[in-house]
Amino acid sequence: MLSQIEYVPMALGEVLYESGGRLAHVYFPATCIVSLLYVMADGASAEVAIVGREGIVGLALLMGGDTTPSRAVVQSGGHAYRLPAAVLKSQFNNVGALHVLLLRYTQALLTQMAQTAVCNRHHSVDQQLCRWLLLTLDRLDSNEINMTQELIANMLGVRREGVNSAAGKLQASGIIQYRHGVITILERRRLEQRVCECYAVVKKEFDRLLPYLNKN
Repeated sequence: MLSQIEYVPMALGEVLYESGGRLAHVYFPATCIVSLLYVMADGASAEVAIVGREGIVGLALLMGGDTTPSRAVVQSGGHAYRLPAAVLKSQFNNVGALHVLLLRYTQALLTQMAQTAVCNRHHSVDQQLCRWLLLTLDRLDSNEINMTQELIANMLGVRREGVNSAAGKLQASGIIQYRHGVITILERRRLEQRVCECYAVVKKEFDRLLPYLNKN
């Protein structure tokens, strides 16, 4: 695969796949984060999962389909490794170490999707924002997230006023600092104390299935 993989830039807001679009390539984020969104008929959307350096974008290809029901959008700019979909599919079908690893990641991602659905239904916007910040932070090498509150509201599928209020509480408590589209996490430990159980459930499953990520 190394002879056909490319290291490509990923711009903030770039759409990798549209819902129903064909999967010509799969992506392994290196320094970027990709958001998987479900889009409604009226244009409204909500994030169902995020993918960073721990995973792959384009898993639907390995499940037997050539299209995906979700939209994939670059949430945090950077770079990723891009591989022709047919190449990965061929290697996956060989049933080796790569096959097992991708199945483990699939299970971890499904856990994240399921927990996101539960969180969006049962927990407050404040808790959802904390979960989102921590999951994003886990996939970055810094404590800064380049993201406007309006975009976060679109990701969570909630009103912007709700995100503004939740972010305001965190800033007033000295946990985060928000300025010019940049969120700086000042007190991660205190953020973890305010988040709902959903973050721990997802992190525990990723740590169990992909233990080599613990060093990150």
